[in-house]
Amino acid sequence: MKNWISLLTVLFCATIFAQQTTFKFDFGGSRVENGFIPINSTSKFDRKIGYGFMDISGLKSVDNGGNALTGDFITSDKPFYFSVAIPEGNYDITLNLGDSKGTSETTVRVENRRLMLNDIKTKKGEIIEKQITVHVKDSIIRNQNGAQIGIVKLKPRERKYLHWDNLLTIEFNDKAPKVCSVIIQPNKIAKTIYLTGDSTVVDAQYEPWASWGQMLPYFFVPNEVVIANYAESGETLKAFEDRHRIDKIWNKIRKGDYLFIQFGHNDQKAGNSTKSGYRKRLKEWISKARELGAIPVLVTSMNRRVFDENNKIVNTLDDFPVAMREIAKEENVDLIDLNALSKTLFEAMGPEKAKKAFVHYPANAYPNQPAALADDTHFNTYGAYELAKCVVKSIVDQNLSLKKYISKNYKSFNPNQPDDIEKFHWPESVFMESLKPDGN
Repeated sequence: MKNWISLLTVLFCATIFAQQTTFKFDFGGSRVENGFIPINSTSKFDRKIGYGFMDISGLKSVDNGGNALTGDFITSDKPFYFSVAIPEGNYDITLNLGDSKGTSETTVRVENRRLMLNDIKTKKGEIIEKQITVHVKDSIIRNQNGAQIGIVKLKPRERKYLHWDNLLTIEFNDKAPKVCSVIIQPNKIAKTIYLTGDSTVVDAQYEPWASWGQMLPYFFVPNEVVIANYAESGETLKAFEDRHRIDKIWNKIRKGDYLFIQFGHNDQKAGNSTKSGYRKRLKEWISKARELGAIPVLVTSMNRRVFDENNKIVNTLDDFPVAMREIAKEENVDLIDLNALSKTLFEAMGPEKAKKAFVHYPANAYPNQPAALADDTHFNTYGAYELAKCVVKSIVDQNLSLKKYISKNYKSFNPNQPDDIEKFHWPESVFMESLKPDGN
């Protein structure tokens, strides 16, 4: 009888899924908590139903008995991905993690490897509840009635990304990930931090590439703040406008939200100068954000890994960081000087150790990577994590308004003393690619 009721529940959910924004999933075996949708090791994603695992190979359903919700769980020896078709917006996700008869160790990321929970360990028999807040987006620009009035012009490579696919995807990773339940609810009150920028900011989908933007959510308190990363590799300020990425943000940003702006690498590469539209566009964005009641924050572009004979970082960004600093003063805008902080960070590492923060790997370090990777612009996960801590450090040290939302995951950080890479925790995702991001 219970299985028949569960089947009816699934069929009912399938008929209303397009409109639904609240979900309760019970991960595990055949026993299901009242009001929850059953998820087991064979629950492969089905677009008609609207939820399920991306790949069910290696999944295990374990039932220890006892409580229907927390007595069973899904686990795997490799990363596994659970997707839900859900309208764009901000969502709180409540997770029950652990094993009523054993230990667990789980790292949680969402969409394109956006870090949310890192190395959550439970003792034997312990079940813990954790909450994260996630921004889900699509490429449609809508009016107040929900009708389409525009679209973001995605690049071909973006069409494979997990953050433009009209799904929320949660990645469960680590040595012993054990998931008992997932509850998804809309969050209408969180302040949204919209990130704009290039490949050094974007949520990179593929190992070993990464950016500070996808590490930032880890350092903010859920419920109250959510990170919405709209950056894309290869973008300039002008391209961001031309592809309607900024129009999408203007369409969604609300009073009290934040707009982080970091451009320079590709503006420079495109042959532009700070006088050929860069300053004008920055000021226009600042004015528009304020007009909409949002708070603009400028972020200077970080340095490349280029050292002189004295092991000092060489400025390869012309006067773009200077221009952004000047505009911050002229417009009385908060400034995160990542350019200066990254100089300190990389010089503390030195030319050779700094390679450990960038995509420098010998041939065949990753699948389908016959040639060595030596990129002095783009970061690996360790480098991206260190830069994210620089961003948070600037918020804290300057006592910016966002400081009150910084979580306990952030301890004090000194870029003169980088974290030990050997202690950096990042279980790799299954998505890997040797092709470098656009831009340089």
